[in-house]
Amino acid sequence: MRVLLVGAGGVGTAVTRIAARRGFLTHMVVADYDPARAEAAVASLGEWGERGGRGGGRFSALRLDASDREAVGRALTEQDCDVLLNATDPRFVMPLFRAALDAGAHYVDMAMSLSVPHPERPYEECGVKLGDEQFELAGEWERAGRLALVGMGVEPGLSDVFARYAADELFDGIEEIGVRDGANLTVEGYGFAPSFSIWTTIEECLNPPVIYEEDRGWFTSAPFSEPEVFDFPEGIGPVECVNVEHEEVLLIPRWVEARRVTFKYGLGDDFIAKLKTLHELGLDSTAEVTVPGADGPVRVSPRDVVAACLPDPASLGDRMTGKTCAGTWVRGTKDGAPREVYLYHVVDNRWSMREYGSQAVVWQTAINPVVALELLSTGAWRGTGVLGPEAFPPRPFLDLLTEYGSPWGLREGA
Repeated sequence: MRVLLVGAGGVGTAVTRIAARRGFLTHMVVADYDPARAEAAVASLGEWGERGGRGGGRFSALRLDASDREAVGRALTEQDCDVLLNATDPRFVMPLFRAALDAGAHYVDMAMSLSVPHPERPYEECGVKLGDEQFELAGEWERAGRLALVGMGVEPGLSDVFARYAADELFDGIEEIGVRDGANLTVEGYGFAPSFSIWTTIEECLNPPVIYEEDRGWFTSAPFSEPEVFDFPEGIGPVECVNVEHEEVLLIPRWVEARRVTFKYGLGDDFIAKLKTLHELGLDSTAEVTVPGADGPVRVSPRDVVAACLPDPASLGDRMTGKTCAGTWVRGTKDGAPREVYLYHVVDNRWSMREYGSQAVVWQTAINPVVALELLSTGAWRGTGVLGPEAFPPRPFLDLLTEYGSPWGLREGA
């Protein structure tokens, strides 16, 4: 399998470090707008770059603008790539998605096309939902005989695999599926240092969260609504979680029957307060404004300024301690009796830094598309059209995740 990886930030770099240890990969072209980032990602692989030898022979670097659909299409063709793996932020989903279709390649991403709130009732009704633009092109992907595997990170991604596994093997009927994400990570020396892209974090946390109910379909609520305390495993403990806009709520009901689906994230009061302040000041906006510059006025979006002022999440690993947990809580019935389970995946930052040199949050995101690519390369997963992780058999994925040295867990009860 030949893969064009677009994006050599924290997640993209972690992808290379995980994929380099697996034999299914023939070649990976690591592409980024900043060629130095792509080159650094390849150089850091050392002896892992080519299975059994040195020199990074299975990996190469390329400068590429993710917003340039034609250039991305040319790169896929010229590099003879089978798959485009999108490791950029959601702004670039559609040009990359369309470029892969243009070039006759398969496509995998970890976040879906952006939503647009309802213009009049944003906290009650959906406007444009996450992924709507991609699903509108499902017929074209089917006719092309190509697969767009969307939302294949950790959340969405592994959380969706857990939902399908619960439906297939653990329950006869499901009342509620609730993705619950929490951590006890701390970053030494910073009062505010998000462990994931602040651009994406602002987008998902300040947009109206989506909830699914069988009798209502998809609807929205206010940001940070329905707080609840969830007890996370492996020493993380109780964390207050709130509703956040996330792809699982838009994906799971398409393939898994459940009366209710939610996504709640453990943010903490201080983090929520800072996000609210950014919103009140207009610093979450993506609309460009004019600011003075040394060579004259320049146009820049406030959200990009915020991102530029904060530390790169990929650089925080040495200062970070603790664990992060992604998982799916499911409530329903089995053999006529009530049942609740929490399927989860925990990564300790100390372990991920020691083993891969990547901090826990980006590493946990990156491992899942690599597992999926390997399943696609072997034919264990196959399909055409625009499909989420729930559309595939879950057991091969969970078994291979364990083989990668990163086992998952199951806890009975809430």
